[in-house]
Amino acid sequence: MPLLVLENVKANYGGIQALKGISMAVTEGEIVTLIGSNGAGKSTTLKSISGQVKVNGSITYGGQNIANLPPHQTSRLGIAHVPEGRRIFPKLTVKENLLIGAFAVKQKRTIEERMERVFSYFPKLKERLDQKGGTMSGGEQQMLAIGRALMGRPKLLMLDEPSMGLAPIVVEQIFEIISELNQEGMTILLVEQNAYQALQIADRGYVIQTGEIVLEGVGKELMVNEQVQEAYLA
Repeated sequence: MPLLVLENVKANYGGIQALKGISMAVTEGEIVTLIGSNGAGKSTTLKSISGQVKVNGSITYGGQNIANLPPHQTSRLGIAHVPEGRRIFPKLTVKENLLIGAFAVKQKRTIEERMERVFSYFPKLKERLDQKGGTMSGGEQQMLAIGRALMGRPKLLMLDEPSMGLAPIVVEQIFEIISELNQEGMTILLVEQNAYQALQIADRGYVIQTGEIVLEGVGKELMVNEQVQEAYLA
């Protein structure tokens, strides 16, 4: 049974109809990627799921209707959203940013355990615990954004353009961590303009154009699809 199901979801964003009735599903334990050009509706899809954009249509998560729930409620249900551009708190330290990710956790020991788990993925964050987030490199800020999301121990991790603006070697590191998280059982919905990187690690993928799903399939099969190759892999 799918963990997340969108059925005929429509949404307006920035004065235009950004989603025109999309339907898609994410099964527990999968990496599912959503690819498409700028303005296709990828980010709006994630914002619709996390409650940042009002929608018409059905969004169910774990069998529960979550359409139009506010973000703090979707977060408590186990959905973590790492937005495009990272959106860390630049004037707060690495530690303070991570603690914000554990806002719903009361036990100090649990917070410490989760922080150590984040450091196991991103050792550099431990080295820079007292450094302000805004003074770090783009790659380190992306690590911090993902680490902050992991502090909530999500069941579904949604990543919006995690490779944007990063050096190739850092992109490789980020995608290795995404794969590792998935191998440990985390379900991941990945929005990524680097279609090649995304489809390499994805179980399945959806192609979105102007607010509509136009193609779906197994990740490896989409990589050899002529339409996908011409539009996104050339």
